[in-house]
Amino acid sequence: MGKSNTGGEQYFASTPQSADIRRERKVTLRGYEATVQTSNGVFSGNRVDLGTSVLLRHAPMPPQRGTGLDLGCGWGPIALALGFESPELDVWAVDINERAVELTGENAKANGLNHVHAVSPDAVPADLTFDVIWSNPPIRIGKEALHNLLMAWLPRLNNDGAAYLVVQKNLGSDSLIPWLTQALGDGYTVSKYASSKGYRVIEVLRQA
Repeated sequence: MGKSNTGGEQYFASTPQSADIRRERKVTLRGYEATVQTSNGVFSGNRVDLGTSVLLRHAPMPPQRGTGLDLGCGWGPIALALGFESPELDVWAVDINERAVELTGENAKANGLNHVHAVSPDAVPADLTFDVIWSNPPIRIGKEALHNLLMAWLPRLNNDGAAYLVVQKNLGSDSLIPWLTQALGDGYTVSKYASSKGYRVIEVLRQA
């Protein structure tokens, strides 16, 4: 993950300063065709990011019901994929970037996915827990901030819940697995689920 194409502006700024120039894209998400709007100042504003593509290619079928989370949604490809595959899954898409939240909400609505809720992180009910989490996490916010982010959300997995995180090998995917194992502690298993195109998909399972 990197900077947006807006003169070095970070995609994880809460309020992007770049012009909000919308572009329409046709994308395929796990076999589902969607027409979406992207813009400047959000992660991978011109396309489906390679890491996101790896996650969508390899993550197993999400549960048909329950609650799902897209952590760091950008313009929404992961949330939309969850929404398409599981029409009865209550999908929450969160991002600190206000423009990303707006785009994800509009893209979900435009594609008839009314069960996708795009919100800022503090708008998620504090007692809400999740059956599945998919994420292309913002590695470049720094190790400490990333660790804090993951430990704020992964413990909200329900029993028998599963999270799938895609991380570049050269940005620390292999070191993240033992760190998560130690940080989450008993009741969780963390392992490499898939590897492709310089990325790893990490699986986090919470035991019943």
